[in-house]
This record gives sequence, structure tokens and C-alpha cells, in this order.
Amino acid sequence: MAQGARIDSVVMFVRDLDRSVNFYLDILTLEIADRSPTAALLAGADGTQLILRAMGANAEHALGGIGVQYVVWTASGKEDLDRCERALKQRSAYRDTRTSAQATAVEGRDPDDITVMIIYPGPDQAPLHELPARIYGW
Repeated sequence: MAQGARIDSVVMFVRDLDRSVNFYLDILTLEIADRSPTAALLAGADGTQLILRAMGANAEHALGGIGVQYVVWTASGKEDLDRCERALKQRSAYRDTRTSAQATAVEGRDPDDITVMIIYPGPDQAPLHELPARIYGW
């Protein structure tokens, strides 16, 4: 077993909890593990956890500002990546699909216009060895 810290959960502030819960349940096939009127814990069978916290309709997320800009999710296989792309398209949230030598990335936007990126294969199978050009897109 590899030692060292790893990402355990992602906490995301959203404007509308119900809208965001429905989006992430559909796109990432997570399930509701716990919920309150202002927050939800979504979990995947693989241990993935996404915590959503409602911050209201006027909350801001400055693209290019300090802090996490987006999270890259890993699809379980090529079929799952294709499913994610279809789900984003059905929600009119799809932006782009790019393929490099290492992986294919499907990009969309969540209900709060936050980038959602799903790749296959993930870093456990195809680790990055150079900075992706996408990080300079702002």
C-alpha cells in the first residue's frame, strides 16, 4: 500500500442544493449518504465523497482567483466516460472532449458554471508527467 496523503473528500459550495445534488448524482453516479436542509454528503461505491453546501443565489466563485478551480474526476472505464458525456449533453452542460496520448477528458459545467472534468484512464493507470495546457486557459 502506498503511503502519503491522498484526497479523501471534496467540499463544494453551491447556490442551489437540490439542483446541484441532482446534477452530481446523475453525472458522477453518486448516492446520497447524508443530507440536511443546507448540505449533502454524496458518496460513490469506490469511497469517493462530495460534500455540497448551499450558499445562496448570490454566492460567487471567481474563475482564476485563489483556491481550487475545479476537480478532475476519473471514470471507471471508457463506457462510463461515454455515459458521462451523454449525461452532460442531455443537461446542456457539455463543453468539450479532448484526447491526449495519456487520456480522454470530457468537460462540462455544473449548474453554477463550475468546470466538471471527467477523464479516463485516471492517474492510477496513466499518471501525468508534465503540466496540462488546460491550466493556462485563464
